[in-house]
Amino acid sequence: MQPLPSKENTLFKSLVKHYETKQYKKGLKAAEQILRKFPSHGDTQAMKALILNSQGHNDEAFALGKEALKHDMRSHVCWHVYGLLWRSVKNYEEAIKAYKFAIRIEPESQNIIRDLSLLQAQTRDFEGYIDSRRTMLQARPGLRQNWTALAVAHHLSGDCKEAERTLKAYEDTLKQPPPRTDLEHSEAVLYKNTIIYESGDVERALDHLEEIRKANLDPTAVMELKGQYLLDLKRNEEAEKVYRALLDRNSENRQYFSGLEKALGLSHTDEAAAEKLAELYQFYAAKNERNDATRRIPLDFLKGDAFKRAADNYLRKKLNKGVPSTFPNIKALYKDSEKRDTIEELVLGYASEHKTNGSAQGEVNGDKSDRFEQSVLSFLAQHYDYHASRDLEKATKYIDQLIELNPKSVDYNQLKARIWKHYGNTKKAAETLNHARELDERDRYINTKCAKYQVRNNEHELALKTMSKFTRNETVGGPLGDLHDMQCMWFLLEEGDSYLRQRNLGLALKRYTSVADIFETWWEDQLDFHSFSIRKGQIRAYIDMVRWEDHLREHPFFTRAALSAVNIYVQLADNPKLATEEGDDLSKMDPAERKKMQKKAKKEQEKAQKAEADKKAAAAAAKATPATEEATKKEDPDPNGFKLLETKEPLEAALRFLVPLLESSPKNIEAQNVGFEVYLRRKKYLLALKCLSSARALNKDQPKLHEQSIRFHQALKEASALPAHVAAILKDEFTSQWPGNADLTAHNEAFFRNFSTSPAHLQAGFYARYLLDPTDKTKAACEAELTKLLTADLDISIEQAVAGAAYLDRWNSDDKTKEAYREAAARKWPEATVFQTN
Repeated sequence: MQPLPSKENTLFKSLVKHYETKQYKKGLKAAEQILRKFPSHGDTQAMKALILNSQGHNDEAFALGKEALKHDMRSHVCWHVYGLLWRSVKNYEEAIKAYKFAIRIEPESQNIIRDLSLLQAQTRDFEGYIDSRRTMLQARPGLRQNWTALAVAHHLSGDCKEAERTLKAYEDTLKQPPPRTDLEHSEAVLYKNTIIYESGDVERALDHLEEIRKANLDPTAVMELKGQYLLDLKRNEEAEKVYRALLDRNSENRQYFSGLEKALGLSHTDEAAAEKLAELYQFYAAKNERNDATRRIPLDFLKGDAFKRAADNYLRKKLNKGVPSTFPNIKALYKDSEKRDTIEELVLGYASEHKTNGSAQGEVNGDKSDRFEQSVLSFLAQHYDYHASRDLEKATKYIDQLIELNPKSVDYNQLKARIWKHYGNTKKAAETLNHARELDERDRYINTKCAKYQVRNNEHELALKTMSKFTRNETVGGPLGDLHDMQCMWFLLEEGDSYLRQRNLGLALKRYTSVADIFETWWEDQLDFHSFSIRKGQIRAYIDMVRWEDHLREHPFFTRAALSAVNIYVQLADNPKLATEEGDDLSKMDPAERKKMQKKAKKEQEKAQKAEADKKAAAAAAKATPATEEATKKEDPDPNGFKLLETKEPLEAALRFLVPLLESSPKNIEAQNVGFEVYLRRKKYLLALKCLSSARALNKDQPKLHEQSIRFHQALKEASALPAHVAAILKDEFTSQWPGNADLTAHNEAFFRNFSTSPAHLQAGFYARYLLDPTDKTKAACEAELTKLLTADLDISIEQAVAGAAYLDRWNSDDKTKEAYREAAARKWPEATVFQTN
């Protein structure tokens, strides 16, 4: 470290203080004063770099940080700052290296060791985390949080016994027990108990729980853990008492009922136990007339007449009260077709009963009669709209009756919109839901639902206007910018899907990337909690958070965005012209016409970009204050996703989505499908085979799997000069084991026979047939068969019909063939917007 004279040393200390208090201008001024006299003072340059980085000047900060290291390689401040710079750009590996260099120079610095430990926890380097926390404990053994943090480090690394030993060592240092009001101690001993349980010693965990029960500040958690431990130890009589006590506290908690059932040795799948279970729930139902769980749960295990009586009582009570959630609460029972039919029979009976008697119970109370009638009609409309019992004509009939009775009901108009959605008519669905929204413009839920339907109808501007009624529109980027800030992923996903349907791949990728960025932010946000949770003593919640973060990208929103993004990158790899917005249509034109269209598209793009720039300039001018640094940071340099599209390595770009998708969701068969597509094109045959084998283990009869296996056979035949060990593995794992190796054509024909009634399998079979014989004759025959599926006596869905149209695109079918397919689909689904001409 380069020494400074007294005056400049005082100035340097003020520089550090200005940085810590975020007085960046004063800090820069102090740094400049020092550097005028000592231009090569490394520590001052490092602190100046840190301030510049905080102001958003990352490149300048890194350059100055490297220069500081050149001037003073032996300064722990320079290395620490260099690590902080890397941490600010999320490059934790480089930051850890810099911190370790700093610690070699200054091994006693608690700040550096603390920063290092946080990044080790973030990167899940638990061995390094243990070493850092042990060093911090040795330096300050009087702090409880240092002991707890070391225990947590051992626990996360899987060493429960050492974690318990660490917590016990701290307890042994206490001269007197902490007061009962000490929340941190209460959490710590409960955390210690969960460690004992996870180590496998359930008996000792129960004994320890009894020791801490009276002094603990979370009695509910203690009782829940005790019930679980007693069940694990098969001490069912004691467990029964615990769960009955818990039910006395909260009789709507289904987990408590589940625990009581296990304690009593009763199972929903055991028909002999049904009577005892019914008595159990009847006992608790009698205690509370308003309790729902005690009346709903028996419907899961009751059968026959007993089920009919219980369902009748349950439905009558709910429908008489007009409970809107009645159908959503019982629709899970529709997995059993017998129960579904019984419920339909009961509710149809209520409708006819009302027509005969004027009310459900033969009463003449007009208000109650009307409420019951509307509840029954609403239930029937939802019943016939539900996929397990769908009959959209009947659903429409009942919802029309409801709207006639109460035309200003938001719920009824929303249900009508949902029926239009299932018809496939996105236009009428959006219009109907917008009408429902206008009936109550203060309802945020119906507002967002309306925006979702408008996006599905490709009305982006209108949807954004609808969303703007509940957003902070003064933020940078307007309503859309606020939706990004609020991490409104459902809207981003819906917009991405809509742009993908419209073949606007740039904006689609932009939205999917935004969703991925949100998950990246969630991952980064845990960095603050590695120290905060330990400091506040919330250890159990912290452990839950870390484990949740480890499975973060299993979330359906990430999966949905990743699958779509990878598919776009695969399309870009197959057809790079899509990046220039030429697409297949322009490639079919004659050169003069294509040049004209390209020129027109370029002008439109320039016009759109100019309009966007003018709009931003006007918004900036309208504000009295100049643009802040935050606004500058949030300004999007690529609002339309052109740079994302123009990537030179689309398959490499796809890995950002694919790798975490395969790691987090290995049992998602669609993830394995897209993984195969990427790795096959990258000629990574072993990875492609791994995806193929994983998909087969999940569902060997998946249509996509059949098509991909045939393509893999063909790819291996065309592959040349494979390494000997790779060829051997491929021969053992694929060529000798997968069906169809001898005769792919015969294998494909057998596939047709095995799945002759499944439209999705037949479509895959047609595609495979064309792959095996890519002649015009075979192509024409496959196109004809694909179109015939629309008129065949098969249960084909709108989604499968759309997939069939996608096959025609992949085959480069002519416009006449595509139009014939569209017309056939439009005749089958006359309401479906997707098959209507513009």
